Amino acid sequence: MAEDEFLVRFLSIFQDIANTVLHQVDNLPHVFDPAVAPDDMVRFMGRWLACNWVDSSLPDATQRDIVRRYSQLLQWRGTRRGLQQLLELISGQPAVVTDSGGVFLEGESSGAAAHVRLEVASVGWANDEDLIDIVKSELPASLTFELVVAGRRVWPPVDDGSGGAPSQLQEVR
Repeated sequence: MAEDEFLVRFLSIFQDIANTVLHQVDNLPHVFDPAVAPDDMVRFMGRWLACNWVDSSLPDATQRDIVRRYSQLLQWRGTRRGLQQLLELISGQPAVVTDSGGVFLEGESSGAAAHVRLEVASVGWANDEDLIDIVKSELPASLTFELVVAGRRVWPPVDDGSGGAPSQLQEVR
């Protein structure tokens, strides 16, 4: 049988297919590792983790780092620690998060709506609008928040008194 040229070529087709399948199975764990996964898979993992705000124009290494670090932040999503680390991930700068929350005995809370103040020195690779959208997606819906970037209040919008659309920027003193 080994001397039959047709049979050898015919069986080599199946051997090639089997080798391809084995190669894919052997590499399967690497497909889900942001450090070595194909670029498209990294972006897919980001969307799967609800990190669909990653800018695809960023360098691939930056996108990989964001997806890897964001996956570690998920356990802290919506908390002060999670918000601070997220802002630091996006901006590359230290961030300060203060909130009005706490644990109260029944009947002892102030009853005021919970509020969070987020301060960061830079928007990093994002822009103001992107950062606002990211923060909105990370905070619980019942919270109000104030976002300050490099001393400018970018959220909530401020009415500048002109009767037109509110200005989104205000110097914070």
